[in-house]
Amino acid sequence: MTVTPIRLTTGLLGFVIFLSAWQLMNIGPWRESIESLWHFNPNSVQSVLLHFSWWPRLVTTLLAGAGLAVAGVLMQQVLRNPLASPATLGVASGANLALLLATLFAPQLLLWSPSAVATLGGLFTMLVVFALAWRRALSPSIVIVSGLVVNLYCGSFATVLLLMNQEELKGLMIWGAGSLVQSSWDDAIFLAPRLFAATIIAFCFVRPLSLLELSDESARSLGMSLARLRIITLTLAVLLTAWVVSTVGVIGFIGLAAPAFVRLLGVRSFAHRIIWSAILGALLLSVTDLLLQQLPGILPMLIPTGAATAILGAPLLLWLLPRLQFKSQSQTQTLLSKNGTSVSYLSAKHMLGLLFLSLVLLLVFSLFGQQIDGWTWLTDTHNWDLLEWRIPRLIGAATGGLMLAVAGTVIQRLSGNPMASPEIMGISSGAALGLIIAIFSGFGATKLGLYFGGLVGAMLTLGLLVLLNRRSGFQPERLLLTGVAITALMDGVQSFILAGGDPRSYQVLAWLSGSTYYVDADSLVMIVVCAVVLTIAALSCSRWLDVLPLGAEQSAALGINVNRARLILLTLVAVLTVIATLVVGPLSFVGLMAPHIARLFGFNNARAHILSAGMFGMILMLLADWLGRQLLYPQEIPAGLMASIIGGLYLMWGLRRL
Repeated sequence: MTVTPIRLTTGLLGFVIFLSAWQLMNIGPWRESIESLWHFNPNSVQSVLLHFSWWPRLVTTLLAGAGLAVAGVLMQQVLRNPLASPATLGVASGANLALLLATLFAPQLLLWSPSAVATLGGLFTMLVVFALAWRRALSPSIVIVSGLVVNLYCGSFATVLLLMNQEELKGLMIWGAGSLVQSSWDDAIFLAPRLFAATIIAFCFVRPLSLLELSDESARSLGMSLARLRIITLTLAVLLTAWVVSTVGVIGFIGLAAPAFVRLLGVRSFAHRIIWSAILGALLLSVTDLLLQQLPGILPMLIPTGAATAILGAPLLLWLLPRLQFKSQSQTQTLLSKNGTSVSYLSAKHMLGLLFLSLVLLLVFSLFGQQIDGWTWLTDTHNWDLLEWRIPRLIGAATGGLMLAVAGTVIQRLSGNPMASPEIMGISSGAALGLIIAIFSGFGATKLGLYFGGLVGAMLTLGLLVLLNRRSGFQPERLLLTGVAITALMDGVQSFILAGGDPRSYQVLAWLSGSTYYVDADSLVMIVVCAVVLTIAALSCSRWLDVLPLGAEQSAALGINVNRARLILLTLVAVLTVIATLVVGPLSFVGLMAPHIARLFGFNNARAHILSAGMFGMILMLLADWLGRQLLYPQEIPAGLMASIIGGLYLMWGLRRL
């Protein structure tokens, strides 16, 4: 039987009615439950609960799902991009970050208009995405890559705010993860007229927006002002997103899922896609929320709906990726992949010596310098006890940077992808996800269990990357999108953990953000030994890394067992990533930056590339650790999070030059 929009929405509507009826019957008498929609009995707790909480939550959920779906349709139509949505373009995270900043630094703005603050945040992130993708004429793949990078960057800043202001923002953690819990009809009354008016305006532009399916030249020949139409439409989409985010927080991927399903069901008319997407988005979010309301009786924790939709949406993005066409990128030459000027062996030795000297000087500077009412040295203050705490974290940060840089160098040379790195391709996030599952399942009670859980997560991620990208020839942009989708899945799990109220959640958050606070002398010895052994192992594979980029046929002709070499190198990357992730967290971008910087300095030979990238990685992490201690002194920004902020700027700079 063919699935049609009517059949799908009818089935979902029936499921919503069934779940709603089941809950209402469990709360109180059926008649009183229905009547509580329009009035309540002040003498009945159940009636008051239903009137001010359950019914407003259902209505708000329907409105929020419809609003996000309409925003997704508008973005996809105006950008001609089936992966565009409020979540993938960073609009929702930008609106959320703006509200967090206003809560901390300008609460009077929230008294004026929370939706205006969220709108400004969403518009700003949209402008950043357009600036990054403008040189490629808003290419669908570059727009999505830019949006997801901005999304991750906003998430990093939001994490900094949460870490620095845990008490002030404690209540916002659940809201930021997408909480639909209601205590009145205010949110529904706020959303209903605005969403209705925005949808009516969208229908006024149905005809010109339908013509966008033609080429730009054809649309202009019909007298359309494309720039004006795109600005109006995207502003409308940002408004819809901002209104939803300002009331219920970040709800991920509904704006992607509903339009995608409608398109796959064969709906071609733009007007019909708006209608069916709004209905389907409302029902999808309602089904998800109603199912989650059943879990407190099964699981001893509250699961925010936004975190659940993010966890469900990441596999959807992975499923949609093969349906997005990319141009051949086999010979991609970008700023991120251009080699530096070739250097002689003697000058390479000198450069490595200078790098090592710089590394030693930075380490000494970080060890013995301190900021207490101005910059001083330990030789002056004689606070030698600080070294007991400072030495493990600095050496831990340096070794973590070394391992990520070596892993990034290996995977870039192996895949021929200039934008490959353990963090960007999702390997670090896969390792982190395995570690989190090990911690909360009790399997990670020992360090061996933690390492095993992280290794399983990293290897599964590598397998998924190979499985999804083997047929496409490992195109750089597709690989990057796959990795970011996996990272989005990890972000959903992170939101789930933070909102759960578990006492371990703050420790997990600090670890995920790359804190080196937990590195002690006992674990440091093992980390350093592993880093040295694995780096030597990578150097011993330098011949493979010189030959494999030539292609499988040429490598086999030179006597290399290609499959075995790739398996060994990928396993080496996974082990390096797991250990580094334990130290500096899953998102530092060091594995992306260090190999590129090494190439810019002319280190093209595999052995020299590994050594130089490793030292650059150590320098970057030491610098990030020092900046994290100094910028907000006496508070500290975790080293991994500081590195991700620096690395995110580098990545956006590279995308701007694509």
